[in-house]
Amino acid sequence: MSFSLSKEREQQLRETVKRYPNARAAVLPALWLVKEEKGYVSDEAVEYVAKALDLPVSDVFGTLTFYTIFNRREVGKYHIQICRNICCWLRGSEDIFKYISAKLGISAGETTEDKKFTLSTVECLGACGGAPVIQINDDYYEEMTTDKVDEILGSLRGL
Repeated sequence: MSFSLSKEREQQLRETVKRYPNARAAVLPALWLVKEEKGYVSDEAVEYVAKALDLPVSDVFGTLTFYTIFNRREVGKYHIQICRNICCWLRGSEDIFKYISAKLGISAGETTEDKKFTLSTVECLGACGGAPVIQINDDYYEEMTTDKVDEILGSLRGL
């Protein structure tokens, strides 16, 4: 196993585990620590967390794959997620996706050559009242239009 956390994160993991009634309850916070440090959760990181919590790898993997907040591979500096659920779709998320895809020159699941942007579709971002919605890293953008996309991408590119 070649994965490891920094000494600081390992200490945070030990402290986190102490706050929970059992190791299984600490799986999500442990995965979050990995995500914060590395940006994604690799197979090696799953094994690391399982060993650290003394749990079967399958338990940690099952939790990891249930939540879309955890990336399984490296993503760009800005991870753009576009909701494709019915509320967003009815209000134009497919057009917003196509527009962003064309502007960045990438499709869903791809990252720009400069590693600045990754584009993904997700089933639901839970902000149906503001459809269509996109999430970039931890920030939500509601009632998206192509003009708003241009403004956001321009600010992220430093234009």
